Amino acid sequence: MLSRTPHPRRALRGAVTLGLCLAFAAVPASSHAASVDLGTVKPFVVLGSSAVTNTGPSVLNGDLGVSPGTSLVGFGSPAVVNGATHNNDAVAAQAQLDLTNARNVAAGQAVPPGNVLTGTDLGNRTLSPGAYRYSSSAQLTGALTLDAHGDPAAEFIFQIGSTLTTASASSVVLVNGASPCNVYWQVGSSATLGSTTAFSGNLMALEDISLNSGATVAGRVLAGRAITLINNVLDNADCDAQSSTTPGTPTTPTTPGTTPGTTPGTTPGTPGTPGTTLETPGYPATQDGTAIIRRTPNQPCTDGYRAEVRGNLIKRVVFTLDGRRVTIRRKSPFGVFVHARPGAHLVRARVTFHDATAPRTLTARYRACAAVLLKPRRGPSRLTG
Repeated sequence: MLSRTPHPRRALRGAVTLGLCLAFAAVPASSHAASVDLGTVKPFVVLGSSAVTNTGPSVLNGDLGVSPGTSLVGFGSPAVVNGATHNNDAVAAQAQLDLTNARNVAAGQAVPPGNVLTGTDLGNRTLSPGAYRYSSSAQLTGALTLDAHGDPAAEFIFQIGSTLTTASASSVVLVNGASPCNVYWQVGSSATLGSTTAFSGNLMALEDISLNSGATVAGRVLAGRAITLINNVLDNADCDAQSSTTPGTPTTPTTPGTTPGTTPGTTPGTPGTPGTTLETPGYPATQDGTAIIRRTPNQPCTDGYRAEVRGNLIKRVVFTLDGRRVTIRRKSPFGVFVHARPGAHLVRARVTFHDATAPRTLTARYRACAAVLLKPRRGPSRLTG
């Protein structure tokens, strides 16, 4: 039987296809954009280079550091640092080196033409994972929603040529598994967060970062020069919790004066309805979780106050002081230290469990004064569901 001679056009098309396949196969894996790795920066919630200055009762849930400068101002009472402080030591110096590397990796990510947002506001947008660029300054007014589409490892990278500024009461909302640990803001000069802004992600500025009064951050504030805080709450532990967010549920840091799961002035969120399975995967659907709150013995007011939750099958404890969240604990010891201030105060601990035990809220009241002993209210801690 005679063989069929290939059609010239078909033969050419096949050769071109084969050539393209071979060309793509020859591209090394290293040409793909590398994932941003913070390295030794991860424990830090605030890291500056020349100075970090605070005014008011800011709360830092994570490590505080500065290097090669040595100026840490305003971190005595009433500010709270629930982490280690590294003042121009080897740890802070290495973290600054790793920060520079992470900032350069973020700046080198390839950005599709459709993701160049220069000249537009970040507010009132919903963005998918990927890299986005502003050739000069960027502004956030209102809410920016970052949707991970169910992938907790999804990364969002923002390359900003000069400054980042947020208007008052703006927010970065994470949904469908998005984690603040995987959101990177590479800023070419300085960043300013407006008052009561609820920000999420790793804010990495080449120069200065300023947070106005009441701004909160779920993630990290990392500067190549100076950082200024005014009555802020910063929490790098939140990123792990938000990576497991229920799809479609937005998560932002709690603003001062509110309690997670509530609106201002209301009682903390109620436990799950009967029949709802709340246990962690791999744990039985039992209801054996227990929790009590303990207080430290009476101490001088200037020594502060510590509350600790103990029990069985505890998964997470969210602590608030007078309605303002101060920290989240996900492993023992589930405790919090707060500076004493004159007057009556309420420490509240919202406890969730690994099994199907309904969440509980524990409360501990105490009264502090300027020059005498703490006087906790007598009687057992109050337990509410």
